[in-house]
Amino acid sequence: MINIEQMSIVLDTLPDPAFILSRSGKYVAVFGGRDKRYYHDGSGLVGLYISDLIKPDKANWFFEQIGRALESGKLIIEEYELSNRDVKGLPDHGPEKPIWFEGRIQALSFSVDDEEVVLWVASNISERHDLEIRLRELGDTDQLTGLFNRRKLEHELTLDYESYVRYSVPTSILMLDLDNLKKINDGKGHHVGDEAIRALANILRSTLRKTDCACRLGGDEFVVALPNTEHEQAIQFAKRIHDSSKKELSRFSVDGSAVTASMGVTVIVPEDRSYKDTIKRADRALYEAKNGGKDRIVSA
Repeated sequence: MINIEQMSIVLDTLPDPAFILSRSGKYVAVFGGRDKRYYHDGSGLVGLYISDLIKPDKANWFFEQIGRALESGKLIIEEYELSNRDVKGLPDHGPEKPIWFEGRIQALSFSVDDEEVVLWVASNISERHDLEIRLRELGDTDQLTGLFNRRKLEHELTLDYESYVRYSVPTSILMLDLDNLKKINDGKGHHVGDEAIRALANILRSTLRKTDCACRLGGDEFVVALPNTEHEQAIQFAKRIHDSSKKELSRFSVDGSAVTASMGVTVIVPEDRSYKDTIKRADRALYEAKNGGKDRIVSA
């Protein structure tokens, strides 16, 4: 049967730190961690317990993973974060970004001081994690405005519709379109038209709540999902956006025609079979606003 001394020959060469931890969370041994870009000498941990170092909520999570590995006998792989807020004796403020790790936890076939033990190898994956987030954001983001794109909107509206069906949580939808943008594109160039589109995006960003989802569908058409928002409240949101847009977009004009915004407002109702029915109703309201003279809000 292999023992700690035999394991150390291999583990000490690892770039990532490898811990032997008991069921009670004691650091029995520490190996590896040769990559000094990410890791400090962990030998001082030996003899201490996870609960000596880590605050209760996060420590309990570590105990759960150790228990899972011991009870299943299988390799457990988990991604987790650690920050100053998790470590005892450190101030809550510190680096804005936590450090992300991939933990590989495997039960070992021997005991130490009559306690079952696991091998826990912790790999710093912060750079990979940041890259994954960035790629996900790029996949959900409209390149011109920085708002969300159709893909993200459809995902959010699917969740909002499910919340309405299950829990009767209301979600309202605004659909917006810039008026007279073609005249700006033709008279001053598409780069000026793009500035007008970005200006409306900035208005949405500054007006809406963090829980709202503002999306550019394409061209000069935008959709905003307002979760947990009744119809009347959504109309007030639309009025604020409309008032801001009249002020901010007035600088984009050609031959006496100013860029303005038309809007359609609606809310998910029991007759809607999916969020697509709600979108269609908002689109019809927007069409009515455009045909009714533009620069106005129509509720449906």
